[in-house]
Amino acid sequence: MSGRVLLIDDDPSMVEMLQNRLTRRGFTVTTLTDPNAALPLLLEQPFDVVLTDLNMQGLSGTELCERVVANLPELPVVVVTAFGSMETAVAAIRAGAYDFITKPVDMDALALTLARAVQHHHLKGEVVRLKKVVTESQRLGGLLGSSPPMRKVYDLLTRVADSDATVLVNGESGTGKELVARALHERSRRASGPFVAVNCAAMPEALLESELFGHAKGAFTDAKAARSGLFVQANGGTLFLDEVGEMPLGLQPKLLRALQERVMRPVGGDHEVSFDVRLVAATNRDLEGMVEENRFREDLYYRLNVVQMELPPLRSRGGDILLLAQHFIEHFSARANKRVTGLNEAVAERLMSYSWPGNVRELRNCIERAVAVTVTERLTVEDLPEKIRAYRASHVVVASGDPSELTTLEEVERRYILRVMEEVKGNKSLAAQILGLDRKTLYRKLDRIKGSGE
Repeated sequence: MSGRVLLIDDDPSMVEMLQNRLTRRGFTVTTLTDPNAALPLLLEQPFDVVLTDLNMQGLSGTELCERVVANLPELPVVVVTAFGSMETAVAAIRAGAYDFITKPVDMDALALTLARAVQHHHLKGEVVRLKKVVTESQRLGGLLGSSPPMRKVYDLLTRVADSDATVLVNGESGTGKELVARALHERSRRASGPFVAVNCAAMPEALLESELFGHAKGAFTDAKAARSGLFVQANGGTLFLDEVGEMPLGLQPKLLRALQERVMRPVGGDHEVSFDVRLVAATNRDLEGMVEENRFREDLYYRLNVVQMELPPLRSRGGDILLLAQHFIEHFSARANKRVTGLNEAVAERLMSYSWPGNVRELRNCIERAVAVTVTERLTVEDLPEKIRAYRASHVVVASGDPSELTTLEEVERRYILRVMEEVKGNKSLAAQILGLDRKTLYRKLDRIKGSGE
């Protein structure tokens, strides 16, 4: 990570050497040989980290550290000390230094320490401004976030909200697909009408049919009275079909006809009933792949997929993670009547590095748990669930250091494709997009992998 470094050392040759080597590693380095000039410069210009020697004439690194911490508490200070002078390094840490490096300086270790300090500085600044940003951030209905992927969602949502076009929302579980459906409804001319939602995976085929289309009295054993279905109940408003990929094949033709003709027949009924609804459907399944595998009707897929909206996973939304975390902190602390104002930098680092397989729903549960158990005003790492505290980002391992374990490019590709498929939970469309392949090419590669015994 690049960053703006203020380098302070009264040894000009050391300054020149460090400046050259850090610049080659991508840092922007400003140098001083007079430590007394450091604080005035820091107050005038923005820097991400201070790198200072401990033993200098006129003003020690420890004293400089104390001045920086007193005036710019969010700015990390890294000190350089001679090998064996651990007591001075400890004194600097007590004075507020972020970290220390011993001489002779290992440039790789120094670059890594500075990169972490820069990240720490950025996160600390982010944490400081979160509370203000939450109230001012772009918000659409219950959706919150200002990352580029979410701005794309907002743009498309705004453009299609007031039409009657059917919208298919694709996204992993927990990304907020129902919030999108509600936002579409609330910004449409149907906003004064009902918003009715049903989860197609939550009930068996016969019950789902009755739920959607209603039934006549006596249509089945327990049908003691006629009942209007959700299409009728949503008349004049919006009907949201969640997990539409789980709809039984036997029910799909009736849904297709209802959408085409704008009429439907209740179960056991003699007459058709007209309705006027705007349909929004959502799925975390690869419907196009299901069509190719004959597990979803092609004609229904195209009827649903008039406007397709991709909802990004939380891991691809960058700073929205902290924005949502602050929002949930405020929500759950108010509900619990508990004073929790934010989170510390260490928590921010853990939240940003975690992969969030459960997306926004998992983050919400994480923050609810943290607010419940914390005894401080700002959440600490100890308040997070163990899974997040212990998380370490994983990568595809090609081979160990043993040359005998090196493998072919074909095997590397096989492992990576399988890893991507695992991460996207089998969504072939998303996998093809990540891999930079068209769908047919991905299908051929997956068929070859299966044929090899995987």
